[in-house]
Amino acid sequence: MTSSPQPPTEPTDPAGHAGHAHADPGPPPDRSPGHSHGHSHSHGPAAPVSKHLRKVIAAVLIPFATAVVIGMAVLWPGGAPGHERTGVGFDRQTQQGKVIALQYVDCKSVNAAQVPATGDTSTPEGREALASQTGECKKVTIEVGTGPDKGRKFFEIVQPGAPRQLAGGQEVVVAYAPDAPQDLQYSVIDVNRKLPMTLLAGIFALAVVLVGRMRGLFALIALAVSFAILTLFILPAILQGSNPLVVAVVGASAIMLIALYMCHGLTARTSVAVLGTIVSLLLIGLLGSLFIDWAFLSGNTDDNTGLIHGLYPEIDMSGLLLAGVIIGSLGVLDDVTVTQTSAVWELHQADPSMGPRGLYRAGIRIGRDHIASVVNTLVLAYAGAALPLLLLFSIANSSMGSVANSELVAEEIVRTLVGSIGLVASVPVTTALAALVVSADRAGSPAATAASGPLGGGRGRRRKH
Repeated sequence: MTSSPQPPTEPTDPAGHAGHAHADPGPPPDRSPGHSHGHSHSHGPAAPVSKHLRKVIAAVLIPFATAVVIGMAVLWPGGAPGHERTGVGFDRQTQQGKVIALQYVDCKSVNAAQVPATGDTSTPEGREALASQTGECKKVTIEVGTGPDKGRKFFEIVQPGAPRQLAGGQEVVVAYAPDAPQDLQYSVIDVNRKLPMTLLAGIFALAVVLVGRMRGLFALIALAVSFAILTLFILPAILQGSNPLVVAVVGASAIMLIALYMCHGLTARTSVAVLGTIVSLLLIGLLGSLFIDWAFLSGNTDDNTGLIHGLYPEIDMSGLLLAGVIIGSLGVLDDVTVTQTSAVWELHQADPSMGPRGLYRAGIRIGRDHIASVVNTLVLAYAGAALPLLLLFSIANSSMGSVANSELVAEEIVRTLVGSIGLVASVPVTTALAALVVSADRAGSPAATAASGPLGGGRGRRRKH
């Protein structure tokens, strides 16, 4: 948990509880044994109520967390299963390479392309072939930098209209086909982008830490843990044949618990956000399962999913689609539930006399603005990802009805709408839970604006006697 900085005149807590929140700056008060600091002590009329609420929250979350741990232990895959590479798509052996020489040659001399026998250049293929014959091509020499054939050189012809152009000294990714003829075993399939991607990730991490400080650092650690759970548990478990929906629920729950408590502290405020997220995820899972089955969405709509189904036919592709909906919705859900819970807590601190109904009404007004922006964000994010596909439909002069009815687009529509319904539902659910908890936790002690402790409220303050 992070703490508020102590004023220079404030003496150190004799109990030695460094890092816990204390009273507001002022003259050093009497340090009697009954004062409240990072742990809640049973004194004053509000203590029994706060202790009871902490027990209620713990009674819900501890069994849930235990079930998640047991689920991960039972489903733990121990690594992805091996298979014989097909050499198709991403399922290829790859090595690193580098462009060591480049020269310009006449495309016609290397027979880079040929005009159709009919001489018809009215089609895009014909025009491209003609341009390739009359233009200037690049003859690129690539040296293999990794693997058993390290140091081996091969040539590649790059046509002038090719979408990927190569330059001298450029690092590339090459595919290796051991069963192909000697001269055709290696070919360039992509460029090496590790340096710019690593630099961008470093800038992102630096910005998060500079602005968020310790919270930002914990957020980066939680992000690393989330990726670890995704790559070490969720993906291998699905490949091993476990039910994708069960794996997604267990993995997403583990990510949620670790990320929320690591970033926001082990407090009642965070626990309410966790409860709101759980309820919303259950709703998303139920709606997703219903409409994926009802709309007959197979989850096998492109080359990548087709390759997965071909390599591992026992994987339930529609279940994999539902798992993606749940995991994809989790990140935005965390943002909504934490924001709503914090809003209710701050409203109560600003006016401790507000009851649960007043807190709910004020919090839901904030939530309506949040709903409008988040739903729009989700829709635009999916539309941006599918922009090339939408352009293809536009080129084909397809109607909106036929576009929406195609399985490829219907999947994204179901994903967006089911996730958005869960987000919308999370606002009133989380706001109501937060209003009830924060009001009951302060009952009988208006002066105590926050209950501390492992499941206490947000920032701890000294109770006045």
